[in-house]
Amino acid sequence: MISFEDFKKVDMAVGQILSAEKVPETDKLLKLSVDFGSVFTENAEGLKEEKKDIRQIVSGISLYFPDHSVLVGKKCMFVTNLEPRMIKGLESQGMILAVSTEDGKFSLLEPNNDIPIGTRAK
Repeated sequence: MISFEDFKKVDMAVGQILSAEKVPETDKLLKLSVDFGSVFTENAEGLKEEKKDIRQIVSGISLYFPDHSVLVGKKCMFVTNLEPRMIKGLESQGMILAVSTEDGKFSLLEPNNDIPIGTRAK
């Protein structure tokens, strides 16, 4: 069990998959490029600047997507505040959320199309 305060620390957001590539010499891994929308920062002059939040996510979902190009364009839910982790020499900057059963059923957690990228789970 974790406290509600601990759970509130998990940041989950809608991201759109821009590309999906098989990680060489692995069976399960895909390298995803994911767009989480715009982030606004302040520059040295105090002006707001818009920057796209595009991250690399490495995920063990390749076996469920033999044609990984079907992932391109999908909006899915991701955990976005995990510490970056090196997987097979690639930095993963988050985690895609999915469910699976022991008998092989699998589903990505996908919001409906009305929900814009960057939307945070509450």
